Amino acid sequence: MNRENKRKSFEKGYYKRHACREIFTCKLCGREVMPQAVGGAHRNHCPNCLTSLHVDLTPGDREADCGGYMDAVAVWVRKNGEWAIIHRCRMCGAFSSNRIAADDNPVKLMSIALKPLAMPPFPVERIEEMTRLMGGDGVLQ
Repeated sequence: MNRENKRKSFEKGYYKRHACREIFTCKLCGREVMPQAVGGAHRNHCPNCLTSLHVDLTPGDREADCGGYMDAVAVWVRKNGEWAIIHRCRMCGAFSSNRIAADDNPVKLMSIALKPLAMPPFPVERIEEMTRLMGGDGVLQ
């Protein structure tokens, strides 16, 4: 074990201060993930399926004992206009937010963003009735 690998293994918070330049294979889709061209110093999810692993309690600490798959369940836009992915752990239900990367699958990102419109939490046929109940005239134009 060389000095750099030993430091990674034993130094608490190593990944908070150092770029993660390791190539890894996505445990879900099997794609080899490169750290280049991500738009940041830390690659924390697969650009193909957007899945991550639950390894951090706070970004870069590698202290989570769970290790479960974290599914991309939503996207949101930060104050500066940057998109981020909301991940939810399959095992423990924990949520985390991660910046999108330059090479993330745009079709997958858009499908997550549009899911509430494609599957609204109420019957679409009741929009006119709901509009009337909220004080509108109930007529869609």
